[in-house]
Formats: sequence, C-alpha cells, structure tokens
Amino acid sequence: MRRAIAGRLVIATHNAGKLAEMRELLAPYRVEAIAAGELHLDEPPETGTSFRENARIKAQFAAMASRLPAFADDSGLAVEALDGAPGIHSARWAGPEKDFRHAMEKVEGMLRERDAFEPHDRSAHFVSALCVAWPDGHVEEFEARVDGTLVWPPRGANGFGYDAMFQPDGFARTFGEMSSEEKHGLPPKGFGLSHRARAFFKLAEACLARR
Repeated sequence: MRRAIAGRLVIATHNAGKLAEMRELLAPYRVEAIAAGELHLDEPPETGTSFRENARIKAQFAAMASRLPAFADDSGLAVEALDGAPGIHSARWAGPEKDFRHAMEKVEGMLRERDAFEPHDRSAHFVSALCVAWPDGHVEEFEARVDGTLVWPPRGANGFGYDAMFQPDGFARTFGEMSSEEKHGLPPKGFGLSHRARAFFKLAEACLARR
C-alpha cells in the first residue's frame, strides 16, 4: 500500500543542481524540504549496481540518520555506443572537482574513437530513480527515462551535469538551452521533459497532495 508524504522531508543529496531541481518539483506540495547538508549528514558509499539500488542506499541512510522521511535520486547518462556508460558512474566521470565539462569531453572523445559522428550513432538516454524512505524501513520507488541524442559542442548554460550535450528527442535545443520550467514544468508552461520530472510525476501521483 502506498504511503503519503507530508511534513518534513530530507533531500538526500549534496549536489546543488539536484537539490535545486528537487525543491522546485516539491514546491507545490505539502512538504518542507530540508537539505542533507543542512543537517550535516554524510554521504554513504554508493555500492549499488543500478540507479534504483543507489537511490535506495542514499534515502535509507538519510532516513535513519535524521529520523525523518528522506528522498533521494540516483540518475545518470547512458550512451548506446558506449554500452550504456557512464551509467551509474556518471557523476564519478566528473571527478572530485565535479568538472562536467571534462566528463562531457571524455564522452565525446570515446564516441569519436568509435567513429560515432552521425546523430543515429549518438543515441543516449537519461535515467532517474527516485526513492523515498522512512525510518521504519518503508520505501517507495519510481523510475523514468528520457531519450535523446548527444551533440557537440555543448550548447547552453542552464541545467547541470551533461545537460548541455543532451538534445531530447523531438526538440532542437539541448537541456542546457532550456529553462527549468520547460524541463520540469507541466504543460502549458513547460514540457515535463526531464527524466527526473517524469519519475517525480509518478511519485507525486502516488504519494503527494497539492497545497
């Protein structure tokens, strides 16, 4: 049976971009979002072999440490020509400095090594797995994806991560060229395009009530 989310909710991330997106998505609902950093929570080792497992690890760790319900996302870019890489290692490719320009250059370099220059050779998708965990062990999990093509050079300064090189199917602009409202907002204001938005809408329908 689904469990409703209300009151205080810990956002189990230390990634400023993800935190901003999650708070934006949660804004219309009866939830007080608290960042893990505000509670001085550590980040657990992400030892899972899938996005879903890593999201659960982060959410359960934060729920037990804070004694509050906790919400975590694990997401990343999967490139078809690279056999699904970087996948769950997407953030790690940016290194300890979180240099995603370097990570995008690494992806582009590997595509060029494989002679992947045409759009049909550069298919990729973003995946987002969301988990809400309660201190008593209950969890709710949701997952979604968005398909697209990788472009070079990167375009746009909005978003974060690999957004500037990812052009979603059916659109001529990258995520880096779109506003947050276009990526996450519901029609008519936005497209509700992003992987995180699509997973969040599933979560909201099941577990959240609007203000």
